[in-house]
Amino acid sequence: MTRTVLFRELGGPEVLRLEDAPAGEPGPGEVLIRVEAIGLNRSEALFRSGHYIEPVRRFPSRLGTEAAGVVEALGAGVTGLRVGQPVSTVPAFSQNDYGVYAERAVVPAAAVLARPEGVGPVDGAAVWMPYVTAYGALVEVGGMRPGDTVVLNAASSSVGLAAIRVADRMGATPIALTRTAAKREALLKEGAAEVIVTESEDVTERVLAATGGRGAEYVFDAVAGPGVTQLAGLVAPEGLHLVYGALSGLPTPYPGIDLGMPALNMRTYTMHETTRVPERLRRAAAFVASGLRSGAFRPVVDRTFELAEIVEAHRHMEGNAQFGKIVVTVQH
Repeated sequence: MTRTVLFRELGGPEVLRLEDAPAGEPGPGEVLIRVEAIGLNRSEALFRSGHYIEPVRRFPSRLGTEAAGVVEALGAGVTGLRVGQPVSTVPAFSQNDYGVYAERAVVPAAAVLARPEGVGPVDGAAVWMPYVTAYGALVEVGGMRPGDTVVLNAASSSVGLAAIRVADRMGATPIALTRTAAKREALLKEGAAEVIVTESEDVTERVLAATGGRGAEYVFDAVAGPGVTQLAGLVAPEGLHLVYGALSGLPTPYPGIDLGMPALNMRTYTMHETTRVPERLRRAAAFVASGLRSGAFRPVVDRTFELAEIVEAHRHMEGNAQFGKIVVTVQH
């Protein structure tokens, strides 16, 4: 038996319970990991509350897709990993099938990456989802090139911060949007070329001024909702509006019905487009590992909690005040 976070009904953070449950043995193509740290993602709060893109199929349900730990056992047919190896998991599976909020967890081997030397458990649980999401959307799907400009909202989220550094490493220019001035200096320190405070500055005017009037080649949008109309107007001709989140919680209109607007390329993106395609994940892992080795990339950890504090950790995540990643540590 292993301490495992389960929930038996949909709801807020309070439905999460720490219980003893079987860890299970790894089957063909699976790996058993002794979990040392867990990276929290907003998708888990949405899944727990019944608002995710896939419903909870059964109760009790497990939770979590991103963790760092050590390989304890390998299932049949697993190659390229060894017992005792430090690893991280990436979100490449359904939470209906697996969950890493536990002391030990079985996961698909395809979702396991070797942890680069010098990357500890907390950083190993905080780095992959943000950087793979940003790389997969902007580079694999978007084809971002040197000299391009990307406007990104939710800039102080873990993905927003990773997107700033990915853009910089590609030779592109990241422009960060933030609601208040409180995080301006921190975002500049993290590498944003410019920071626009949306509650007090004219976003369109600032973006057009920064791009010589052409607009941004990419808008990387975590919020969606009614605000897409303004953001769509910032996209340069032949640019791309990538929507990868829905933090607004409101319906998203499709802009551009007014045919006076320039032609608009707009698409949604989920990181499964990268993590569930082996060649894309291989390239993403190589890109992120290269950035870690050079020092160009680093995880930004907002705060750590212990596994027994999982309810408080989820409440903190839903408070939307964090700067970077929330990590839960697991003591053995």
